[in-house]
Amino acid sequence: MGLLDALLGHAGEKPVEKIEEEFAPLLAPGEVIQRAFSTIRDLIVFTDRRVMLVNKQGVTAKKTEYRSVPYRAITMFSLETAGHFDLEAELRIWLSGQPAPIELHLGRGSGAQHIVALLAQHAPK
Repeated sequence: MGLLDALLGHAGEKPVEKIEEEFAPLLAPGEVIQRAFSTIRDLIVFTDRRVMLVNKQGVTAKKTEYRSVPYRAITMFSLETAGHFDLEAELRIWLSGQPAPIELHLGRGSGAQHIVALLAQHAPK
């Protein structure tokens, strides 16, 4: 992910090695981070057991929400790609027992397609 992509908020892959230390206390024994994608402040982290949605809040981004979604809870997902005048792609993830989907604004770039491919790979059989 280039600097311009980061400044525009585009989802791009983040090296797992850069986030392993931060996420170590949040992982179950034996759980492994597979891939991670970032926008300017937020992260989407895929492990072998779940997807973690990290929302950094506030001006200083010191307040952080970690949302853990087991793959078995995902019932459906959709991706609305960015058009010519729309600068961001939107990912929606529906969870079992939740009426409204989780909405993530990813921006342009190839990260959105990789995220959807990982969700499809981990979808319950």
